Amino acid sequence: MTKDLPAMSEFSNETLRQAALHYHEFPKPGKLEIRATKPLANGRDLARAYSPGVAEACLEIKEDPKAAARYTARGNLVAVVSNGSAVLGLGNIGALASKPVMEGKAVLFKKFANIDCFDIELNESDPEKLAEIVCALEPSFGAINLEDIKAPDCFIVEKICRERMNIPVFHDDQHGTAIVVGAAATNALHVAEKKFEDIKVVSTGGGAAGIACLNMLLKLGVKRENIWLCDIHGLVYEGREEDMTPQKAEFAQKSDLRSLCEVIEGADLFLGLSGPNVLKPEHVKSMAKRPVVFALANPTPEIMPDLAREVVPDAIIATGRSDFPNQVNNVLCFPFIFRGALDVGATEINDAMQVACVEGIAALARATTSAEAAAAYRGEQLTFGADYLIPKPFDPRLSGVVSKAVAKAAMETGVAERPLEDLEEYKRRLDASVYKSALLMRPVFEAAATAARRIVFAEGEDERVLRAAQAILEETTEQPILIGRPEVIAMRCERMGLEIRPDRDFNIVNPENDPRYRDYWGTYHEIMARRGVTPDLARAIMRTNSTAIGAVMVHRDEADSLICGTFGEYRWHLNYIRQVLATKKLHPQGALSLMILEDGPLFIADTHVHASPTPQQLAETAIGAARHVRRFGLEPNIAFCSQSQFGNHTEGSGQRMRAALELLDDEQRDFCYEGEMNLDAALDPELRERLLPGNRMTGAANVLIFGDADAASAVKNILKMKASGLEVGPLLMGMGNRAHIVTPSISARGLLNMAAIAGTPVDHYS
Repeated sequence: MTKDLPAMSEFSNETLRQAALHYHEFPKPGKLEIRATKPLANGRDLARAYSPGVAEACLEIKEDPKAAARYTARGNLVAVVSNGSAVLGLGNIGALASKPVMEGKAVLFKKFANIDCFDIELNESDPEKLAEIVCALEPSFGAINLEDIKAPDCFIVEKICRERMNIPVFHDDQHGTAIVVGAAATNALHVAEKKFEDIKVVSTGGGAAGIACLNMLLKLGVKRENIWLCDIHGLVYEGREEDMTPQKAEFAQKSDLRSLCEVIEGADLFLGLSGPNVLKPEHVKSMAKRPVVFALANPTPEIMPDLAREVVPDAIIATGRSDFPNQVNNVLCFPFIFRGALDVGATEINDAMQVACVEGIAALARATTSAEAAAAYRGEQLTFGADYLIPKPFDPRLSGVVSKAVAKAAMETGVAERPLEDLEEYKRRLDASVYKSALLMRPVFEAAATAARRIVFAEGEDERVLRAAQAILEETTEQPILIGRPEVIAMRCERMGLEIRPDRDFNIVNPENDPRYRDYWGTYHEIMARRGVTPDLARAIMRTNSTAIGAVMVHRDEADSLICGTFGEYRWHLNYIRQVLATKKLHPQGALSLMILEDGPLFIADTHVHASPTPQQLAETAIGAARHVRRFGLEPNIAFCSQSQFGNHTEGSGQRMRAALELLDDEQRDFCYEGEMNLDAALDPELRERLLPGNRMTGAANVLIFGDADAASAVKNILKMKASGLEVGPLLMGMGNRAHIVTPSISARGLLNMAAIAGTPVDHYS
């Protein structure tokens, strides 16, 4: 009921049908495939992977069953099991027809929590026999996710499996829905200024999800006598015999009331997990002040949000649909509760772990919205309140926050067989798996933490800069300074739900009206007076050019570093940095981009500064690159890349590369460099050794220096667009960390990374 089904109004039915079928069929049928995690390229690999080497792992596990988590994939493997008896809104369509849904669930596990998953569809309608089959799967899996099994069979299956199995068993339709409903209810009551122990709850739907949600509300503090459960036959009351189950009977009321219309009066929370149009506008009107309406039937909810708001404008509403605010979506929960459970070797998912999941999800929505979530849901208002009660599924913070809370609860309740020593380090690892740059950037952030440097952002009104400023204040000791109009910055911070405000949390330079304006244009004129800049031009530039303003601030020691370039052309910004900040000692040596790829980091230079660098400039680029690579805790291995291959061309970039190597060879260097060579030779040590036996480089290059900016930029962009590479940078080398120019494609996370780089004192890397 709470899964994400698109609203049919968005497409014609036939268009959606064809698009969905095409998605499932091409480029290969289905949504999953199996990939090996170990090499299998020769006989030696085969001997280790299978016979005879595999016997060693088998014997270790026989000796100690817990060793399976070390030598097999079991510790990160979940089974999604269904018999297809209650699939989405499709009903009992059978095991085979449910397979696309179960494959989809497996994909979500992998996407959101990097958990491997097999979907298992079973032709078994008897709940006890189904449970027997599931129990027999325990040796294969670290956890079981039961899915789309009809009520009341699902209660029987889960109970048997949880009693007999020593791994987590979790029926997501029940508990996943309940957890997300619990988080949404927690925050809805926060907005409505009500408490769980005081509210009256009316629920429609006595199925698995509905009963689980009511049990979760009990755990959160709702009193059982304040819960009124209705189904298709009306109120569940004491003595009723029609269509009753033991689960419904637990919520039977001792009352003469019989209909939803009668019991809804004065209710604080309506919880609908039933069918379309069950709740009428007059029902909502009779509820308590500031009612909370969770109409979660899909695709048509119990009441459409606009109808509810027509009669009660301040109603707080959630649905199961993605085209309305507050979508109650199980994907907020199940990947992360399993992640936490697997990582501590939990034997079950208990109540404490579920409540921890509720609290983690709810707290995340109340925190500042992440830049990544804002980018994924561009145009939506993601500020905590009536229309933003729970995080969005693509909020990357969910993994670290929720999984850590679940793992902690498992450890505290004694169900963790592999407890973690350091929960904060665990969260950092999870964050690193979501933010590709996190692990590589850690040495830079640690260095930046040793000094509170002042970072001025030229484009201070940009949304990405504002989100980065919030993150800088939360995660570093740096002091952001923003150039922009205070009223615009304040308005955008409020609109985006950011907690930061101008002049309270950070300083602002207002180009339109700043008391330092006279000093700034005077300084700029003094620097540029003999380079054609008149006082009138200096005044105009200090009113309109934020990059020049930021550079002057660094020159005047009012800031330690400038970050600019979120819009505009790179060399345009570079011109003003050269004008104001370049000296005989400090001058731009090249732009270095770190590309984070699936198989490791790769640095590329020079992407922007020198269109066709001289040998001296190429040598300086190599020296600067080596210095910066070490800032990331890596040892530089630099390849000069050219069309020429170790002297087989006597013209073009190869000639300049050879001259650059001669300049480097004039002094003893503390880094490895080699060239000139083709790109494949730089990355393939065996090929390079065949071409030039005994060359001075070992292993694959991690720094590529090109003979012209066109080649460097092209390789960087190909890696970004076609190899899903994540760029950190570009770093402006040679300027003593006094200025960096980013590119318009940079994200808020990228700006935070650049601030950490700019926030490292010079003596940390010079």
